[in-house]
Amino acid sequence: MLHINDLTYRIEGRPLFEQATLAISEGMKMGFVGRNGTGKSTLFRLIKGDITPDDGSINLRKGARLGVVDQEVPSGPKSLMETVLAADKERTSLIAEAEIATDPDRIAEIHTRLSDINAYSAEARAGAILSGLGFSSSEQQKPCSDFSGGWRMRVALAAMLFAKPDLLLLDEPTNYLDVEGAVWLEAHIKSYPGTAFIISHDRDFLNRAVTHIAHLRTLKLFAYSGGYDNFQKQMREQQRLSMALRDKQEDERRRLEAFVTRFKAKASKAKQAQSRVKRLEKLKPVATIIDDPIPPIDLPSPERALSPPIVRFDAVTLGYEPGKPVLSRLEQRIDPDDRIGILGKNGQGKSTFAKAIMGVLEPQDGFIKRHKKMTIGYFAQHQIDALNPLHSAYDHVVALMPDATEAQRRSRLARFGLGAGKAETKARDLSGGEKARLLFSLISFNAPHLLVLDEPANHLDMDSRSELINALNGFDGAILVISHDRNLLESVVDRLWLVDDGTVTTFEGSLEDYRQLQIEKNRPPKKTASSPENDKMALRKQAAAERERLAPLKKKTEELEQKIENSRKKIDKIDATLGDGEIFTSDPRKAQIILDMRRELEDNVNQLEEAWLLALEDYETAKS
Repeated sequence: MLHINDLTYRIEGRPLFEQATLAISEGMKMGFVGRNGTGKSTLFRLIKGDITPDDGSINLRKGARLGVVDQEVPSGPKSLMETVLAADKERTSLIAEAEIATDPDRIAEIHTRLSDINAYSAEARAGAILSGLGFSSSEQQKPCSDFSGGWRMRVALAAMLFAKPDLLLLDEPTNYLDVEGAVWLEAHIKSYPGTAFIISHDRDFLNRAVTHIAHLRTLKLFAYSGGYDNFQKQMREQQRLSMALRDKQEDERRRLEAFVTRFKAKASKAKQAQSRVKRLEKLKPVATIIDDPIPPIDLPSPERALSPPIVRFDAVTLGYEPGKPVLSRLEQRIDPDDRIGILGKNGQGKSTFAKAIMGVLEPQDGFIKRHKKMTIGYFAQHQIDALNPLHSAYDHVVALMPDATEAQRRSRLARFGLGAGKAETKARDLSGGEKARLLFSLISFNAPHLLVLDEPANHLDMDSRSELINALNGFDGAILVISHDRNLLESVVDRLWLVDDGTVTTFEGSLEDYRQLQIEKNRPPKKTASSPENDKMALRKQAAAERERLAPLKKKTEELEQKIENSRKKIDKIDATLGDGEIFTSDPRKAQIILDMRRELEDNVNQLEEAWLLALEDYETAKS
């Protein structure tokens, strides 16, 4: 389908590709990964023909149709449905011709072709795609101009998918989707009849939707079979083997050099020494796969924990216009050590809920109590856009640290991966990932008690997302995360809240349970006439009911596991404090207090483990 041969391309003298080669076969679903700024989007521009390579070639199968999501999103008076239907150029052209054609033979040909391309079911197919991406039936009939830029990007994606090109080029398609839309797209890509090449840093999406991974590193392209986890496994094995081979080569080099040094002056060994000199010259260094250091993200924890709760909602109603509530019946509370993930379709009120937590939006009814000493760090796309484009990263930090030295300010930026090379760069010239890092530095400046993060990983590459996960797991305050990145949610949060049907409720189950729920919702209705279909539907309903029945028992075991893990982490911290023994001589009283705390924690762990064993037994019994 697509062959990239010995591709070389430079930007202002800086090489992005150097004799890079990649082949994508027909029907293949290939994810495309690599560090930010290495050239992934540039490769897409080369494939589209927007720019020309310096050397090498890019060959698309003759006659193959290329599908891309245009940067110019639809915004005119056409309805969403009309916009998507118009993406099928052949269908649109044939229908227009049928209205004016007079030759009976030509009219017959047109209708035969329309039948061949399933033109008469086009509205149903377009509606299914729009629905999967989050548009209701009534919204599908509204003009594009009624929707925001993010929603219009979904329309552009729907139009491209409807057109069914032979090769899809998708650049971070889940960035403007919620979890529900990402789950739908994942299933759609898996069953897509054509070929797909997808830039993505969504680990879960890459594990489920693609069959291969292309990795851009050291100016070249490397292909791997399987999803992202399998790619990582193969990378680690390659690294192990290349390091072993390098070590073996170095041993050989040392032996040869030792022989030459010892015998090169002896006439009887001259030939052997010369032979080893030639072998040394032929020993080329082994190309080892060494991970580049990941720039850090350092989120300082609050100096002192606040008494719980730090936020409490009592019978709260939220909205922007009198008599038109967006959310009501809110009874949530957030404690100082909570890790909460927010689920729900875009447009259901997730951002409204976040604004109320931060005090930006006051309730129409009810009461919201916020701890008087609480500080909040807020991360969202509009916060990134609000960075002064003409100010450098250093300028932004100066405003927060007016009395600090230059070294202190630069040290602050370095803790977030913005070293000397980026500190003086204007915000408008920073990459999306670098802007995100700058915003993390700014929002965490006062060591907040609560982080409210709205899609914090959108601009970060896979390695930086891992660094963010590590930073969040090391943060001692409360965290509330809105994200479509299921790997981030699974790695960071221990509770899920669902924004749906005009309120916020606790979701009893895991993210996998929620994913399965979305898959069930997206399944087309089955025929009821045949008993096998009825049986399948009954089995699915039975399985869903069984998951619902077991969810509270499963949740109890998971909560106990999390409490055990949290207590053990506290014990580890205490052990680290007591480890060098200095505290016993410098402050014996404090050492005794810490020892008592450790003893209490150990007793607590023992009790929790007993409760966990009983809960696990109840869960296993209920399953059998």
